[in-house]
Amino acid sequence: MKSFMDMAYEQALKAYAAGEIPIGAVIVKGGKVIARGHNVREKKQIATAHAEIVAIEKACKKLKSWRLDDCEMYVTIEPCVMCFGAVMNARIPKVYYGADDLNGGAFKLYDSALLNWNAQFIKLENEERCSELLTEFFKKRRLSPEVKKPWPTI
Repeated sequence: MKSFMDMAYEQALKAYAAGEIPIGAVIVKGGKVIARGHNVREKKQIATAHAEIVAIEKACKKLKSWRLDDCEMYVTIEPCVMCFGAVMNARIPKVYYGADDLNGGAFKLYDSALLNWNAQFIKLENEERCSELLTEFFKKRRLSPEVKKPWPTI
């Protein structure tokens, strides 16, 4: 039987195959997957089309509620600050992730006493494949001459 993280990883592979940054997410309620998502920023040309946001939007539509307080999220990398905000606003109580985001993660905001509501962010052990997939993607991307660089060269 596949784990929920296996399913999130499959979503990341879909993103990878489409030339998107390979991040995947699934949302679970009562032990069943109710939504899946992967990055589609390039395809949709929408800055907020991260895997977590895509999955949250699908879960909200399915449940006909913005409150996902009886759900859990599995995502292949630690959510960025934007996705952290979406998790908090959707009231998802637990987020399991595979790889630390050393560049743009939520900077451990979830430990802040300043928040009026908190979720648990739990790093899963033995999920090196999540960071390895990202490393492989960016290594290939840097070597590709046709990839438009997001920064100007001086």
